[in-house]
Amino acid sequence: MRKKLTLTIDEEVYDGLRRVVGPRKISHFVEDLVRPHVLEKDLYEGYRTMGADRVRESEALEWAESTCGDVSDEES
Repeated sequence: MRKKLTLTIDEEVYDGLRRVVGPRKISHFVEDLVRPHVLEKDLYEGYRTMGADRVRESEALEWAESTCGDVSDEES
């Protein structure tokens, strides 16, 4: 079920939304941004989906390990 919501935003922000997102697409854009912050199940599902992606997880692990370096060489 869809609900109508009225938002008050700065005119510059509105103009930017129309320019970047496009008219008649703003509601969907805002909903996609807000959804993970207000619906826990979607957030958790997103984490499960990312975790199940073996290629992505492998690349993320490789990146994380490359950013650590050899910390034993650092001065305290």
